[in-house]
Order: sequence, then C-alpha cells, then structure tokens
Amino acid sequence: MTVKTLTTENLSHLAAALLADGTEVIAPVKDSSGKVDYRAVKQAAELALGEALPRKSLKEFFLPQTECLFYFKQVKNDVELTPVPTTFGPRIVLGAKPCDAAAVDILDRVFDWDYHDELWFGRRQATTIVTLACPMVDEFCFCTAVDIEPATRQGADMVIVPVAGGYHVETVTEKGEALVTKYAKYFSDGGKQAEADTFRAEAKAKVEKNLGINTKDVRAWLETHFEDGLWHELAWRCHGCGACAAVCPTCHCFDIVDESEGVNQGTRRRNWDTCQAGKFTLHASGHNPRGEQCNRCRQRVSHKFMIYPERFGVLLCTGCGRCVRACPGGMVLPEVLRRVNAAAQAAKTEPVTEGVGQ
Repeated sequence: MTVKTLTTENLSHLAAALLADGTEVIAPVKDSSGKVDYRAVKQAAELALGEALPRKSLKEFFLPQTECLFYFKQVKNDVELTPVPTTFGPRIVLGAKPCDAAAVDILDRVFDWDYHDELWFGRRQATTIVTLACPMVDEFCFCTAVDIEPATRQGADMVIVPVAGGYHVETVTEKGEALVTKYAKYFSDGGKQAEADTFRAEAKAKVEKNLGINTKDVRAWLETHFEDGLWHELAWRCHGCGACAAVCPTCHCFDIVDESEGVNQGTRRRNWDTCQAGKFTLHASGHNPRGEQCNRCRQRVSHKFMIYPERFGVLLCTGCGRCVRACPGGMVLPEVLRRVNAAAQAAKTEPVTEGVGQ
C-alpha cells in the first residue's frame, strides 16, 4: 500500500489530466435541482465529491439497464451471430461512495460463478475505482450492520479520506498504484494517517447507532422460518414496484429477450428485472410459485441475507439505504431486519419441547 496526500486543488488537476488523456471520468455530479448522480463528466468543475449519496449506484456502469449480447441474422438455413465488443476504453470512477464500490466487488462473485460474464469483467478490467471515505449520509445508512465500514477498502483500487486541505490517499490494488505512478506530480509524499484514522472512527461510530443486528442470527432465523407469519405482516406496505431493486447496488436480476430488428434479424438483449415483480416467476402454465407479495419480499430478504451468503460467503447488501429512500410505500429494510433479528433472539429463548407428543 502506498500512502500519499492529495490537495483539493490537485484533485481537480488530476481529473482534468485524466480527461485530457482520453480517460472517461465517472463521478458524482449535482444537477440544477441539487440531486446527485454518477455521470461521465466533461470537465473537472462538474465534480460534486462529498455531497449526498447519488440516487442510483455504480451498478449500471457495469451492468447497464439494457445491453446487446449479440446480433443475429437468418441467412437461408443458417443463423449468423455477430458478437459485441467485450473490451472497453480506460475509465476511472472518482469519488465513489465506499458502499457502491463494495457492491461491485460483491457482484464479481455471481458474474464469475457458473459462467464468466465477459461484458461485466470487460468493464471491470477497464475501470479504476477511487472511493471517497463517507462521513455517513443520513439515518438510513447501515453499512456497519452488514460487515462494511464508511471507509472500507472493499472494491476500491484507491481510497481517499478527507483531511485538512485535501485528502489522505491509500492505494489498494495495482490499478491504484498505476494511477499514482502515472500522475505522480499531483500527489505529495506521506499521508495524514492520524487524521484519516480519526475520520474513519468517527464515521463508523455514527453509522453504528443507526442499526445494530447480528446478521448470523438473521440468517439462522431465515433458514428455519420460511413459512413464518411475520412475512405477511412485514410485506403489507410493499407495492411490488421494484424501485428498491432499481436503486440497489447489489440487486442483479435480469431478463434476456430476442428483439426483432427487421426481416430475419434482431438482437439478443439483457434487461434489468426484479424478483419483486408479480410476473417475475410466472410460469407459462399460469402457475406462480411466488404469487403473493409477501413471498416476493421474503425472497428478496432471504437472497440478500441467507442464499447469497450461503453460496458466496458475503452478504448481498452494503447498507447504502437507497431502498428506504426510494420506496413509495415506506417498506424499510432496516426495520425488517430489526424485526427478524428480534424474532431470532426470541427463538433462542423459546422453551425446549423435545419429546412432547411422542
């Protein structure tokens, strides 16, 4: 790990140099209404680092809302397939929220599970992620409850931490080292470790107050309470609109369709989808194994806190709180987790009934 210091002024110079070299720079940008989103910037003045949490995550820069997988064309009795490029030009994410960078790392596992997704990893290979340590956005943040911290290094190639006059810089990967080496004139030797550590500790302490749960207990309860009546109680506010999945940095359900584009030709396309939609599991026969919304809510929570951890060893949630902010029905995931955690603690104290009825 290389430790450096980057002044606020030199950060702008670094962004300008990257753009001048033809590197795509993605960063938080504030629009005229004050809303913040990740966007490709054209000049350093557009950067809005340290502002509110972007409304959407980094997910769409690696898994677009819709993308072509290949083109097809029928030629007599054959079908010609034309692949799409799987390599991309260099780009850098500058000032990403740590919870968003961690999400990309978490999703690497599923996109390299039973199939190596060349489009996902083509974009991953081309991208260097620089995260900006977060002081905590609001009361909906709960990253520490899901094994992440406001200044986590997970998913980052470089971490910058706000300090007096600029940023304390820590490289995490070879990509981060390469960035510092190539643009060395913008970085000063040595960092401000003590000040950075204080920032980290204070941010972590604030987030920990928002939600305290034992995710291992939550998982254990989920494994043994599939048909529990609590799901009906928890899910009554859910509209099934899928807003939570659209803004979530780790939800990754998609559908694949063939779209006609003229006579005997078309495109096979991948589009975002969500397990919260009523037709997501609808069979051609008309049967739907998740016909009620409570079943779909159970699936989302179970996938994030039981199914994904069982298969990949990490939670499928980074505690960003976007699902809470976006939900029109007030379906609050931290509240759901508190209820499930409380049920898990109560289950531990239930009297043993071994032998009853035998």
